[in-house]
Amino acid sequence: MTHILAIDQGTTSTRAILFDETMTAVASAQEEFEQLYPNSGWVEHRPADLWATTAATCRAAIEKAGVGTENIAAIGITNQRETTLVWDRTTGEPVFNAIVWQDRRTSEVCKGLRAEGFEEVVTDRTGLLIDPYFSGTKLAWILDNVDGARARSEAGELAFGTVDTWLVWNLTGGRVHVTDATNAARTMLYDIRKGRWSRTICDKLGIPMSMLPEVKDCAAEFGETHADLFGRAIPICGIAGDQQAATVGQACFKPGMLKSTYGTGCFALINTGHTPVRSQNRLLTTIAYQMDGKPTYALEGSIFIAGAVVQWLRDGLKIIGDAGETQPLAQAADPGQNVVLVPAFTGLGAPYWDAECRGAVFGLTRGSGREELARAALQSVGYQTRDLLAAMHADMGGAGDAVLRVDGGMSASNYTMQFLSDIINARVDRPKVLETTALGAAWLAGSRAGIYPDMDGFAATWALEHSFEPSMTDDERDKKYSDWQRAVSATMAF
Repeated sequence: MTHILAIDQGTTSTRAILFDETMTAVASAQEEFEQLYPNSGWVEHRPADLWATTAATCRAAIEKAGVGTENIAAIGITNQRETTLVWDRTTGEPVFNAIVWQDRRTSEVCKGLRAEGFEEVVTDRTGLLIDPYFSGTKLAWILDNVDGARARSEAGELAFGTVDTWLVWNLTGGRVHVTDATNAARTMLYDIRKGRWSRTICDKLGIPMSMLPEVKDCAAEFGETHADLFGRAIPICGIAGDQQAATVGQACFKPGMLKSTYGTGCFALINTGHTPVRSQNRLLTTIAYQMDGKPTYALEGSIFIAGAVVQWLRDGLKIIGDAGETQPLAQAADPGQNVVLVPAFTGLGAPYWDAECRGAVFGLTRGSGREELARAALQSVGYQTRDLLAAMHADMGGAGDAVLRVDGGMSASNYTMQFLSDIINARVDRPKVLETTALGAAWLAGSRAGIYPDMDGFAATWALEHSFEPSMTDDERDKKYSDWQRAVSATMAF
């Protein structure tokens, strides 16, 4: 058995990637699925779509690779986090659509909990803030708003899960109800210090603990697939939420190591070791990964708009035809113009957590055009990352010679990564393998199955594609960042 099948279940599509014994991707398949927006601020998926695209892409990747299932040692899963599902334990039928992490329907409930002073309890146990982003209030909403759901849940008839749990349930033919510590840590229901579901929080939200899955390490025995699915039973041996899987895939195994993933949004994580660090700067304390029963913690910061700002230039302003145009436009921008874009289209994430503010552009002149807007858009990603890293370093008690490892689609832009290095005044390393999320899931499963190296061996395989060194003067860096901070303050004030 020489191959690992990695399932990467995302917010807009599902991918399956087959990795060989050298951890090289040899075949992949991808399918998009429909996004549902039933009301303003509501975002849903059909649970059947998540499962159907997973089964289909797995079969397609296996067929494309020409590898028999007898050669697949294990399956690893990585998934969109916080998305919430509830289903009947007997029939496997969902009682409602999946409520997606982006969904804001429980905003008023969260405001009420904060007003009662309950956020201190939540932060102390879970490391999170009270926010509709997380699974807990979504689950409570389903129980309160779906006919009969609360009575059925109290009778032990219903199961709750994040997307990983839903996929394992279906992969195993309804035999296994599990999650891993990284996904559990994002529910707002899990005590990350004691390593168990919090009865205090569940009672407050009216959630029967019988609904909750068993929590395991990231590399563990999660059951076997039903033999009818792929022709034979395949062990499921690795699970991690997408950002944690990327942290693993970047081999950020030592305290102080940083990774930042640039997709639609941006998620930066710093490894804080075996002791959780309580943020004083509104970052999230979370579990980076858990091996052999011992969690490794991280501080996480979320930027809502990263690659999405380029989509805005293309689809909203229609000043570019594709993302590749932004780099030459930015390089051609007038250096004498100081245009700053604060892309708070859906509010500002960490460390501001201002859901109400909206985007703004500062410094426009009559001569400002596509070039200056493209440059401002790409630079906004660097500025927001510096905000996160400054908060992280403050929480960690200072920074050494930090190196930031980057991945995700936007990390392919040399201009953006060079500006990032300049504005954070640190080296930025881009690996040869940009599919770090799927690679992390594959390594978790492969190490458990015994065909991939241990943690040290895996870290030794990390390979650099390009390193960006800061070249901006201190005066220029300070001036640019000061202008950014004033622009953020003005945006939030408006």
